Amino acid sequence: MEKEILHKNLSYKLNGIFYYIHNKLGRYCSHKQYADAMEIVFKEKRVDYKREIDTPVEFSGELVKGNIIDFLVDNTIPIDIKTEKYITKADFMQMKRYLKATNRKLGIIVNFRQRSLEPKRVINSSGKI
Repeated sequence: MEKEILHKNLSYKLNGIFYYIHNKLGRYCSHKQYADAMEIVFKEKRVDYKREIDTPVEFSGELVKGNIIDFLVDNTIPIDIKTEKYITKADFMQMKRYLKATNRKLGIIVNFRQRSLEPKRVINSSGKI
C-alpha cells in the first residue's frame, strides 16, 4: 500500500527554496538573515506566506500569548528556521506545539547551519489542514 505524501508539490517547492538559500548564503548566517532571504525568494516566486505568526493558546477562557512561527506558507505548512549545530527533541516538540495550535498536519524544520541541508518534516496526525 502506497502512503500519501502530505502537501507533496508545496513541500517539493519549499525544499528547492531551502537548498537555493543554503547554497547562496552558506551555513554561518544568522536566523534573521535566512528568514529575510526566504521572504525575498517567496516574493520572487509568488509563494503565499505569512511571517512571524503568533500561536496563542486558550487558558481558562482567555488567550495566552503563544510561540511565534517563522513562516506559514500557503496557509498550510508552518516553517521553523534553525541555525543550530543540530536539531534537538525540543525543536521537534516546538513544531508539534505549532501544529497543534494551528491545527495543521505538516510542518517543516530547516536547519541552515548543517553542512548538508536536511529539512525535517513533522507530522501531526490529528491536524485538519
